[in-house]
Amino acid sequence: MNKRTLALVFTALCIAIGYIGGSLIIIPLGFVRAAPFQHFMNIIVSFLLGPWYSLAQAFGVSVLRNITGTGSLLAFPGSMIGAFLSGYLYRKGKKFYLLGAGELVGTGVLGALASYPVARLFLDAEAALFGFVPVFFISALIGTIAGVILAYQMKKSSAFSRLLSLQDIENEQ
Repeated sequence: MNKRTLALVFTALCIAIGYIGGSLIIIPLGFVRAAPFQHFMNIIVSFLLGPWYSLAQAFGVSVLRNITGTGSLLAFPGSMIGAFLSGYLYRKGKKFYLLGAGELVGTGVLGALASYPVARLFLDAEAALFGFVPVFFISALIGTIAGVILAYQMKKSSAFSRLLSLQDIENEQ
């Protein structure tokens, strides 16, 4: 199996794992259903495959969560911006703290701010512009810490060498 096919299969597997984990681990905070497991998956896919696969994974999980009623429209901007930014920053700097910073800023701040117009237009919710930031940030923080710890352990362990070989997939395109 070539690397591109393996990366797509792994992304699909992460969508399934992210959907199941995100459906089981939900923290209801007002009309926002925080899903820290989504941020955990964003970190893992960003670390292994980069920003575009991570973005696709976040989109796939958001679609599944919305179709099945376990998520809201806020899952799209809330997860996708952080997924992309964490992968992008890690690819540029190859530092673990960049994975975390990208997810926290992308989801906790930018995703939260991008969710405001979505909530106003589609959810019929009275939302304050900065009202989503604390909720999104806490959710992202929990998942980011767990994800960065696992990514670091994966890097140190030879057991993940096949998956780690996918890290250069975007450079081969």
